Amino acid sequence: MARIAMTQTQNRTGSSKGLLLLVMLISALATAGIAYLLVTIFEHKQDAKQPFYRVVELNEVSTDPTLWGQNFPHHYDQYTSTAGDRFFGGSAALPDSKLDHYPWLKRLYAGYAFSIDYREARGHAYMLYDQVVTERIHQRKQAGACLHCHSSPTVLYRKAGLEALGLPADDETLAKEFNMEAVIKGFEVLSREPYHVVLERLTQVPDGTPLGTSKPAFDAPPVEGFGGAEAPPGHFQMSEAHPVSCIDCHDPKTNQLRITRPGFMQGIAMLATSDDPLPHLPSIAAWRRGDRAEPYDPNKLASRHEMRSFTCGQCHVEYYCATQDVLVFPWGNGLKHEDLEKFWEDRKFPDGTDFLDYKHAETGAPLFKVQHPEFELWSQGTHARAGVSCADCHMPYERVGAQKLSNHNVRSPLENINNACQNCHHVSESDLRERVDTIQTRTADMMERAAQAMLEMLDAILECQQAGATNEQLAEVFVLQRKSMWRLDYISSENSKGFHAAQEAARCLAESIDYSRQAQTQALRILAEIKSGKSSE
Repeated sequence: MARIAMTQTQNRTGSSKGLLLLVMLISALATAGIAYLLVTIFEHKQDAKQPFYRVVELNEVSTDPTLWGQNFPHHYDQYTSTAGDRFFGGSAALPDSKLDHYPWLKRLYAGYAFSIDYREARGHAYMLYDQVVTERIHQRKQAGACLHCHSSPTVLYRKAGLEALGLPADDETLAKEFNMEAVIKGFEVLSREPYHVVLERLTQVPDGTPLGTSKPAFDAPPVEGFGGAEAPPGHFQMSEAHPVSCIDCHDPKTNQLRITRPGFMQGIAMLATSDDPLPHLPSIAAWRRGDRAEPYDPNKLASRHEMRSFTCGQCHVEYYCATQDVLVFPWGNGLKHEDLEKFWEDRKFPDGTDFLDYKHAETGAPLFKVQHPEFELWSQGTHARAGVSCADCHMPYERVGAQKLSNHNVRSPLENINNACQNCHHVSESDLRERVDTIQTRTADMMERAAQAMLEMLDAILECQQAGATNEQLAEVFVLQRKSMWRLDYISSENSKGFHAAQEAARCLAESIDYSRQAQTQALRILAEIKSGKSSE
């Protein structure tokens, strides 16, 4: 019995030791886990305090994105990826012609440079190159205002503005501060200058790196026109100027978002004074409730979330861009297509003549040309009303280590559905693609119907003119023609194929069809009267 008791005692002692060792092991693992967690939290907090390492000092002439890339390598790699695997240039690599896909565009733009050459859009990396080589630039005289959005022009604007104001404009002064007043003045000075004159000046201002000392962000492709002719000596090369760059949206000292484009600054100030409700832009509503002693300034008043759309709205908008006036955003009445149309209808050129973009080469009607009103159409859609910014979809947030960063490979949300869409839409990727496809297919179908109505309208007007109708007789028809073509152009030029605001796009195209049919009916009525008068003679 004593031996059994001793054995039991030994077993209990062994079990106790095993349990103790197990507890010690668990405690050690827990302690290690907690220590690891605390160290990780501390490191992440430190990372958050120091979101980037300042390898180089940036200033207000740092337009070369390679400089920013040293401080922000992750963002820079994504920015350069907007070129694709590598930069493709030359006539063989240019995107497809919209004029081939939609032959009716040639008649819509008859008399305007877009009837010569009009290509599908590519990534931001190509925005300057594709403009430089387009036949619109080679065959028609274009204004320097075109570079407002397709390049990184603010250093040039500031230099020209300081010179016009009689102030120092040396490199040290340019690097010191942004000076929006000088930027706006330079923009006004250069806006109506010939395109290639302004382009040449753009290559001569400092970009933060001594000439030839840094590898360009994008390779230098051949710079021939679409016809394949060799580039003349001294012709523009990509390394000498930059497409939209980091400095166009970010403060070089703080990296905070900011507005740099004079056209947007003036346009948004006009918009703030309008009666357009703008529920998606709360800072404008707050400004309206104040004393309005100073113009609305997004750099002072807009929230960071609003700036994630405003920075895009610097370029993805409707504007006038030619030689008879400075570039202007038509936002004085609001952001709907009829608001913009009314702005142009009421506008005069500096010489007192009525505003127009071009006269239609077939009918002679004075017309307005729409650029790319993505910001305006988005403003009418459900995403804007829900507080979804442009960048939420096209530059969605992502986790990189401890940091929450905005993806700088600016692209279609359909290429990044998980980050761009499924944070809000908790449905399958295939379902989301189907929704987008349905909206865009329906918009495209209605656009073709509107185009057919336009073609039949133009044929009726031409037949009427051939029968002897005068411009006085056709004055009301020309107004209807302009209204019809403005609305068709509005949706065909806007790059979401209706997705930014599906109902608004459908409304716009329906009105286009209606105005085309009204113009066609009136033209046929005039034609009948002419024929009736001739038959009675």
